[in-house]
Amino acid sequence: MKVFAPDLIQFAVEGPQPLVREIAPAAAYPSVDLGPLRAAVEAVQGRTQAPVAIPAASALTVASLVVQGFANVETLGGPRPVSLYALTIARSGERKSSCDAPLMAALRDFENQEAKAQRDAVTAWQNAHAVWKGERDGILADAKRSKGEKKVAARADLDALGVEPAEPANNDRTVTEPTFAGLTKLYQTGQPSLGIFSDEGGQFLGGFGMNSENRQSTLAALNDLWQGNAIRRTRAGDGHATLYGRRLAVHLMVQPSVARAFMADRMAADTGFLPRFLICEPPSTIGTRLHANARVDDGVLAKFADRLRAILETPMPMDEETRELLPRVLPLAPEARDLLIRFADTIEAAQAPGGDLTHVTGYASKTAEQAARIAGVLALWQDLETPAVTAQDMGNGITLAQFYLSEAVRLADAASVSAEVDRAEMLRKWLVEKWEHPEVMARDVVQFGPNSLRETPKACAALIILENHGWLVRLERGTVVRGAPRKAAWQIVNGSGNVV
Repeated sequence: MKVFAPDLIQFAVEGPQPLVREIAPAAAYPSVDLGPLRAAVEAVQGRTQAPVAIPAASALTVASLVVQGFANVETLGGPRPVSLYALTIARSGERKSSCDAPLMAALRDFENQEAKAQRDAVTAWQNAHAVWKGERDGILADAKRSKGEKKVAARADLDALGVEPAEPANNDRTVTEPTFAGLTKLYQTGQPSLGIFSDEGGQFLGGFGMNSENRQSTLAALNDLWQGNAIRRTRAGDGHATLYGRRLAVHLMVQPSVARAFMADRMAADTGFLPRFLICEPPSTIGTRLHANARVDDGVLAKFADRLRAILETPMPMDEETRELLPRVLPLAPEARDLLIRFADTIEAAQAPGGDLTHVTGYASKTAEQAARIAGVLALWQDLETPAVTAQDMGNGITLAQFYLSEAVRLADAASVSAEVDRAEMLRKWLVEKWEHPEVMARDVVQFGPNSLRETPKACAALIILENHGWLVRLERGTVVRGAPRKAAWQIVNGSGNVV
């Protein structure tokens, strides 16, 4: 039987180490696999010296926005939209706006020009509508004073007058923080292909549409849009509306604190909303962005803007009366389909119990479809009339989808590590501030410790983390602590490396 003897314990010279959330480093972004978007992304990265993943997400999503109305891509589960949702996590100062602006510039110019044209169109419509309404009111007034054949003639006059002139469609393609009711109204009166784009994505995630009362319905509706389902909305004041053939692309840039709260939202995860996003948190480049290293290639960005403008000016296939999109199906070339099948099988096997992707099945189960969507975007960006997704397109899509899956795995692991370290820090403070003995056992923590640690597995995990960081020293088995030999006990160390 051993008796506890503090002088027998050897402490590291440097003393206890701070509790740091150990997050695996991000993989390098595979910019070579951006295909036709690569040059523009690297031009923006060279100009801003920001992490390349930031302009990459901007380029992918703006390309998705402008091509999503033209085709659905073949996937292993049937045709799907090429709409992409992206969540880019970067702290203030990472030049998110500077990355987004040059890639969105042609879209913003197009929206501005269309807004000016629409003002003229609205004026013409107002005049035509006033004339139509005046004539209709006159016919109805005459009909009230008439009988018999004159009433029949009035009905004929109304038929000849025709339908009410339609108000010109709103030409905006993007919004920043809509409620779903507002988005639905815009789909009714505007374009059938829209995007939610914000370099301050916290405004949307913290807005009215995502508050506790509206969150569930908003998430479900956005899930439906990602899937390509019809919008069905019933309200007492507005009646019932069903809108078919609408598409939505999303790119939200958010600060890490906002992202953590969003990713911790069980509803966002359980509804499958989060796994629909291509998520990344690239390593910071702040402190390395020297002016001497900046590279400017305006010619490449001009070509990107020209291609973006050309697609925007191409009429989308739609029913002119209902504005329902009528996209064609973009098939996969046989070699592309074979690649996708092999990739999907690999991802499926990794989701089995004990596999590398067991804890991220929500993301993993959508990865093959994400690969097909990305491949479809790259193919359509090159040629809206392309006959099929090639093996090259699919290879690029698979590599990019695999990168985003690796980020989902990394950030999920980081969230788990963060929670464990947070509990360990809570235990450390409790030991320093409230625990009166120089040693501690798991049973002490379970019985007297913080509420969140009153389960043996959580208590033991926190004790081991503190041991690994030098805040506790494990005593030999059988050491007498408080009058009895113990199987497992720890000696507490203060911040200077001395026993308490």
